[in-house]
Amino acid sequence: MASCPSMKAEDYQKMTRRDFLATSAAVFASPRGRAPHEHVSRGIFLPSPGKGTAVDAYAFYTQAAGGAMVSIETRSSRSDTTDAVYYRKSADYGHTWSEPTGRKVREKRPEGTWRLAPRAGYVDPKAGRYLEFWNEAVLPTDDPAEGLRQWSVFYSVEGVAHQVIQEGAEFNARHPLPGVYTGRNCVMLGDVPSVPITLKDGKILLPVQITPRDAEGRLYNPGGGYTYTDVAILHGRWKGRSLQWRMAELIKGDPARSTRGMIEGTLATLADGRVIVVMRGSNHRKPQLPGYRWISYSHDDGWHWTPPMPWTYTSGESFYSPSSCSQLLRHSNGKLYWLGNICCENPNNDLPRRPFYLGEVDQNTGFLNRDSLIVVDDREPGDDEILMLSNFYAREDRETHQIALHMTRMFAFKDGWVGDAYLYRIDV
Repeated sequence: MASCPSMKAEDYQKMTRRDFLATSAAVFASPRGRAPHEHVSRGIFLPSPGKGTAVDAYAFYTQAAGGAMVSIETRSSRSDTTDAVYYRKSADYGHTWSEPTGRKVREKRPEGTWRLAPRAGYVDPKAGRYLEFWNEAVLPTDDPAEGLRQWSVFYSVEGVAHQVIQEGAEFNARHPLPGVYTGRNCVMLGDVPSVPITLKDGKILLPVQITPRDAEGRLYNPGGGYTYTDVAILHGRWKGRSLQWRMAELIKGDPARSTRGMIEGTLATLADGRVIVVMRGSNHRKPQLPGYRWISYSHDDGWHWTPPMPWTYTSGESFYSPSSCSQLLRHSNGKLYWLGNICCENPNNDLPRRPFYLGEVDQNTGFLNRDSLIVVDDREPGDDEILMLSNFYAREDRETHQIALHMTRMFAFKDGWVGDAYLYRIDV
């Protein structure tokens, strides 16, 4: 296991802001990492309206070139639940924004509470069309855990909504994919960084996750964690102004090594054309297991996948990472970056979700270059230990070519959530 410096919590409280910046490289970064203040700036993108509500806010380009953008703001007061959503538009690369407009995300129905959870926006560079993705479900008692049997994936093109349903006569809204039957199990987009990619032939790959069922048709949870999912890659091809979908083989984890299976995949292509997916795992309820990221490879454009294995540095050294989302990001400079959490000690399921790093991925091996790591953010003097740096989305700024990172500094206090949405700018 690679070594990582650490600092006691009480020492943070004694540090001034100047002390923090002066010592942050030695304290937070892996050896040979760089100090965050040399490469990173941040400011509030959208503030929380008050205690009890945390704000996540992301901005997406809506055209293949130029500065047209949309900002999607979500407000939450509990885990896995969206309370309100607001949209803003910009025509000048996000320098100015329109007044917000709301979107319905909750409705009482005879069969339960209908809920909508926004995910990523994406411009297909081949077709030049903007797609927006989200999850929908009707929860019988409005318990978030019911989503494991109810969620379905939707997308819109030019404002027209479509459900993701596999082509073929046997598939429909209640049976959208092989092995998925709404009400018994579900398909969902794990988090905003689970962004699609477009291959050279124009095919769109979308990473989703599916709750498996056992032989009796019940939700299958062999790891004993909070949830259990397999990752699936959906293949989309344009037919007119909608997409036809087919599902590749499932990417299944080993429940003896990741108690919640494989979660929240993020995709990229390597120099030789292979496709990789980096996934979230978990050691929930078995904290003696090492908490890793996981990687799987495809040699045939995402149809078949190697068994997942722990993601490592290019040196072969392992590193700890909590159960949280991450993102692979292709940059116009030709490099492939990864953004996510690396921690110094073995995590306990999804904590601690800090520090937050940017690093470069070797495009021959698919592994993470440890020497390239930059600390983007971590707990600062005065921050509560509960700080989570994990709700995020990253994009390349088309004007500056910096990496623009949207991330909330989240504090999930028992008496009310707190969290402003920040915009970080990272020089690369």
